[in-house]
Amino acid sequence: MSQKFLVTSALPYVNGVKHLGNVIGSLLPADIYARWRRMQGHDVLAVCGTDEHGTPCELAALEEGLPVADYAAKYYAIQKGIYEALGLSFDYFGRTSSPQNRAITQHLFLRLWENGYIAERAIRQLYCADCARFLPDRYVQGTCPFCGFTRALGDQCESCTKLLDPTDLREPRCAVCQRSNLQVRESKHLFLDLPKAAPLVENWIATRTHWPKVTLAIAHKWLNEGLRERCITRDLKWGVPVPHDGYRDKVFYVWFDAPIGYIGISMEWAEARGTPDAWQRYWKDPATRLVQFIGKDNVPFHAVTWPAVIMAAADGFVLCDMLKAFEWLNYEGGKFSTSQGRGVFSDQAVELFPADYWRYYLCVVAPEKGDSDFTWAGFQAAVNSDLANVLGNFVHRTLTFVNKNWGGVVPEAVGAGDAEAAIRQTLADTVKAVDDAMEECSFQKAVRAQRDAWAAANAYFQAKQPWHQVKTDKAAAGTTLNTCVHLCRAFAVLGSPFIPFAARQLFANLALDGSAEATPWTTIEDWACLTGHKVSPKPAPLFTKIEDAQVTQLQARFAGAQTKS
Repeated sequence: MSQKFLVTSALPYVNGVKHLGNVIGSLLPADIYARWRRMQGHDVLAVCGTDEHGTPCELAALEEGLPVADYAAKYYAIQKGIYEALGLSFDYFGRTSSPQNRAITQHLFLRLWENGYIAERAIRQLYCADCARFLPDRYVQGTCPFCGFTRALGDQCESCTKLLDPTDLREPRCAVCQRSNLQVRESKHLFLDLPKAAPLVENWIATRTHWPKVTLAIAHKWLNEGLRERCITRDLKWGVPVPHDGYRDKVFYVWFDAPIGYIGISMEWAEARGTPDAWQRYWKDPATRLVQFIGKDNVPFHAVTWPAVIMAAADGFVLCDMLKAFEWLNYEGGKFSTSQGRGVFSDQAVELFPADYWRYYLCVVAPEKGDSDFTWAGFQAAVNSDLANVLGNFVHRTLTFVNKNWGGVVPEAVGAGDAEAAIRQTLADTVKAVDDAMEECSFQKAVRAQRDAWAAANAYFQAKQPWHQVKTDKAAAGTTLNTCVHLCRAFAVLGSPFIPFAARQLFANLALDGSAEATPWTTIEDWACLTGHKVSPKPAPLFTKIEDAQVTQLQARFAGAQTKS
């Protein structure tokens, strides 16, 4: 039965180019999940886009000498191109600076105001005498009072993840001029009354027992510590303007409008296709399943504050059904670093190797139950062993044998025996394993199940020895190759969400249409559809191995000596 699915990836911040940890931390899983649900025949709307407001964008624009709007537009286009090269199949990749997001953010704020969830407070705020401006939280840097991290920002410490106010920092300094000529002055701001909304969130979280453990642990930690009113306005020009007298010279703090961006981007999608109200079919239908993919640092906003906004606004928007949080992907035992040039960034990745190499390996090392590590040796092994030697080799042997001995026409299966029954059961078990893994959003399990099936197919081919069979019993050899060709097709279908480019080439090698519409998920175990079908006479290789010398060069290149990405 067809269902509606809303699939979102955490919106990548617009400044710069993201590293591979960001790709596996939300972007790639959202794409794989959306592709899988589409192939199941469900109605899917998958959206993503750049998070463009806030101080990091302003600071980065200052560094590049660009107006902030031009800077955001530049990196929106760059990121969009990279994600397309990686095969990310979002229905729409939008921007939080869009008119649509401005409108829906202001609308939800006014609903919160009307419902009594907005408080006005005069706060003591840092003011830089040298820059002659109030400093929003991320314009302030200093030492975390909790863990001693010396580069903590004024809203949150990236080391211990504690939420902060700029005045909490020890030895604070201005992020623009890097001086400490700061004064504490009073400024009036608006706050979201999270304590008032806490019962709504607590009752809702109690129903999310199917969420991953790491997600629930972080959400409960926040709730158990007690929610505080959270400021939603900033003294900036770049952002969504506050539509209320006395605050029209301020904008909303980026944490407030960024999650609303999922709705704003859906509105962009609807308008772009000429059906401006179509977004409501997903966001305001209680039957819609909203599935969200994020890094663990985003759990508090997606599990607590944004649901509080949606419930307190009481405007009929759906809440998250599944919130999948990923931990950190490290690089060769350390952290990715833009400033130090350590690790592979997404723009470099798509220039170095085909997208599927990255997609597959990132699923293999996905940080789902703890931090994990990208290594070049692991990457090489995944490509050479799993993709080239196991899957690629099986496909090559199968199609070469069919072309050589049957003129490319798939022979009949006559007298299938125990070996065929066993490999068919292996495929059935694999389909169930992949489906079960995807239902719980476990991407490691899903790719490992497929890898095991590829290995089983090779073992079947080797055990049947069709090169001997064809000399003594061509009908038996035909049964073997009929089975293998159908396995190739099954692997193309199974692989389509994960390694879509290789799957598309495999479909082409089979002389088939590889579109999702032509190959629904339910047809994976069709063991008769290719009998008598003619495959491509010159099947192209699916993968190319990575040489040891390449790995040595790449390890040196990305060890930290390169320039900023």
